[in-house]
This record gives sequence, structure tokens and C-alpha cells, in this order.
Amino acid sequence: MGDLLNDRAIRTLRYALDGLSLRQQAISNNVANLNTPGYKASRVSFEQALQRQLQETGGPALTVTDSRHIGGADSTDAQATVTQDTARSMRLDGNNVDLDWEMAKLAETVVNYNAVSELVSMKLAILKSVINAR
Repeated sequence: MGDLLNDRAIRTLRYALDGLSLRQQAISNNVANLNTPGYKASRVSFEQALQRQLQETGGPALTVTDSRHIGGADSTDAQATVTQDTARSMRLDGNNVDLDWEMAKLAETVVNYNAVSELVSMKLAILKSVINAR
């Protein structure tokens, strides 16, 4: 049963949901620190790493969790990265959070998260129908 929930599609969707969730947290932190002098906005990226991983391996790499595993690779290439946006400063106090940009990015993130969640739901419904068909 564990193999059914750990196939390539589910792993890929899980990585996408994790990245989108982390992005939402970063945006929330940015908005919360809108008026903090010197605060630099956080940015989360994971799409390119996930896409590169999918192209190179045909799916996210397996994580080695036991020394007896062979052929696995660490999946850190597909992990989200959080960086500080130090390239620009919008205000005299050094804070570079742009509320309009953050809200637009949040809306995009919510739409993407809902779409990926729907894909997970559809995949699980397919698995459920296969199991019930036995």
C-alpha cells in the first residue's frame, strides 16, 4: 500500500505542494514585516529545480533512508530554496517589501496550490477506484 502513495506522480505533487506552502509562509512573513526597518523580503523558488529533476531522472530522485538502499539519490535538488531579496531597496529605511507584489504573488500561489491539491485528489480517487475494483 505504501508503494501506491509513493509513486512518481504523488512524489512530484508533494514536492510542488511543499514548495508552494513554503512560498506562502515567506509571503506571510514579508507582509508581517512590511514596516520593519531594514527587512529584506524572502523569495522561494523550487519550480526550476523540480523541472530539472524531472527531466534528468524522469521523476524526483529517491531518497536513501537506509544504508541497504541502492540506486537512490538524495532529492535535495528538488527542494525549495529561500533567499533574501537584497537586489533592491524600495524605501529609505532599507525595507524592500512591496505589498502589491506580495499580494499578487500570494494570489498566484493560492491558485497554484489549489490546482495541485486538485490533482492530488484526482490521483487518490483513481487509486481508490482501482483498490475498490478488486
